[in-house]
Amino acid sequence: MTQQENMDDLSWANTVPLDVSGFSIHQQILRIRRIGKRLFGVSNCFVSIADYMAGSAEPERSMASIEAAFVDGLTVPKALYVANDTRIDPSLRQHRLVVGAPYIRFYAAQPITDAQNQIIGSVCLVDYAPRTFNPDDGLLLADLAILFERELRLNNASATQLDLIKKNRNLRRESLTDPLVGAWNRAAITRALSTEMVNCAQAQKPLSMVLVDLDHFRNINEEHGRPIGDILLLKVVSRLRSCIRPHDALGRYDGDQFMVVLPGASHLVSLAVAERMRLSIMAHTEVVGAVKHQLTVSAGTVSTDTFPAANAEELIGHAEKALVAAKKAGRNRVAQAYPGELLSS
Repeated sequence: MTQQENMDDLSWANTVPLDVSGFSIHQQILRIRRIGKRLFGVSNCFVSIADYMAGSAEPERSMASIEAAFVDGLTVPKALYVANDTRIDPSLRQHRLVVGAPYIRFYAAQPITDAQNQIIGSVCLVDYAPRTFNPDDGLLLADLAILFERELRLNNASATQLDLIKKNRNLRRESLTDPLVGAWNRAAITRALSTEMVNCAQAQKPLSMVLVDLDHFRNINEEHGRPIGDILLLKVVSRLRSCIRPHDALGRYDGDQFMVVLPGASHLVSLAVAERMRLSIMAHTEVVGAVKHQLTVSAGTVSTDTFPAANAEELIGHAEKALVAAKKAGRNRVAQAYPGELLSS
């Protein structure tokens, strides 16, 4: 499985990692997606199955997950549906992902039917530029849908099996989510970093990462108890999340330390985001019970535009050094990693 496919697992959209009666629906979906992307030269291809395979709206999402949310949020068509330019399509021109980021401009969908000829989903294409979709293209997309239908009919999955698929997907999501704060856990956020580094390198775009640490959090736990500390962590995560974009990733890296992955962001942007986080935390006094808590954070930032040869582990190491520098400089500040030096604000 490729790293991009692994990242799609994190998005939960169109991902069902379960083998039923010797047939892996998940692997077949990935095959159809690979064929569709290569065949039509589009940004992405999705297999959206109603009810049990729709993408859930997660706060931290990759671009693939945002595209999947667009697809899963649309009504499954009864026949081939093509929007050569979504901005002039009557049904899509007001959609928030068309008029706003990421500005999806092309959409095509071919329904998928079950053994009783009931529509259960669709094979969908999305792109970021208008396209001309001719009748031959429509036939090819129909053929792609038929390939998937045949696999489903051979499998003859029962309603009970589909319920197992749903439960397995939820268990997989839980295994990658921190149970306290609801953000990605350490394994998931570091995996997201590695995957987005590959994606950004292929797109010739920078990637930045921020490590955020809650100042003197151990003292809070010792003085007020862990339940109060847990409530404050939830509030901190909410503040951090409000400072980033939907497709940025936020995860609990270690205790009271959080990692933020910023695809496409330069070192200047990452510094601004980290400073916005710091100010957001400092500007709000958190009240738990009758006790007021004035929280602050320290942050270390790093970017691939200043460390172009660094791998994920090395990038984390640079960010950790920047975070230590911010703490040594007095806390409640941001330090940025540069080759041979650290800059703080």
